[in-house]
Amino acid sequence: MIRIAITGAAGRMGRTVAEAVREADDMVLGAALEHPDSGAIGDMIDGVTIAREPVADDFDVLVDFSVPAATLGVLEACERHGKGMVIGTTGFDADGTDRIARAAEHIPIVMTPNMSVGVNVTFKLIEAAARALGADSDVEVFEAHHRHKIDAPSGTAVRIGEILARVLDRDLSSDAVYGREGITGVRDARTIGFHSLRGGDIVGEHTVTFAGPGERLEITHRAHSRMNFAMGALRAARYVAERDAGLFDVADVLGIAEGL
Repeated sequence: MIRIAITGAAGRMGRTVAEAVREADDMVLGAALEHPDSGAIGDMIDGVTIAREPVADDFDVLVDFSVPAATLGVLEACERHGKGMVIGTTGFDADGTDRIARAAEHIPIVMTPNMSVGVNVTFKLIEAAARALGADSDVEVFEAHHRHKIDAPSGTAVRIGEILARVLDRDLSSDAVYGREGITGVRDARTIGFHSLRGGDIVGEHTVTFAGPGERLEITHRAHSRMNFAMGALRAARYVAERDAGLFDVADVLGIAEGL
């Protein structure tokens, strides 16, 4: 039985992960964590008291959907006690990403901007389309999320941009355009455009448009529930539980790292 710890346990995503753990026949909730000032400290989830810090004896794998500062805090505890992590948090700066990579030399970590199985298959479809169409098409990335999301573009949109830049031999630091306003001039053929919508309770939507002469191809993934992210996170937790160290993503978990 894999004992799961959840950060942000009182939040929307944390409660969804707890629900998924409850339905799994090979997992149990071992620890539930919230930030120190949370009013949920001391509340119960499935018989587990929400706490400020993890207790090493209570869990095997920690699932993290929180904010970068909180992630790096529990990362230190996991590294110290040899516990694996599944990180779905986005918005890390370069130092944070490097810190996670260093920790992965000692513990197993699955880190991805999107835990959805469908999204990670979509990444591969986008890669294939870029190889076939990208040189002759204008490429734009559109994403939409709920009003509470604090980063833009989304981590998933950034990953899509990284895939496009790699395949098309472009550099996001110079070729990315984030929205447009005013007299922008003729579109540079090397541009990778990003557009973000925030509103309501949209779970998550990503579309890549390849606009070429006489035709347009659009690849879209829409999430209708947070449960698909939770199920992907538990699939990643099973993968982590069988490994000693290393930095992986959901493509590794699904066995599609080398392509479809």
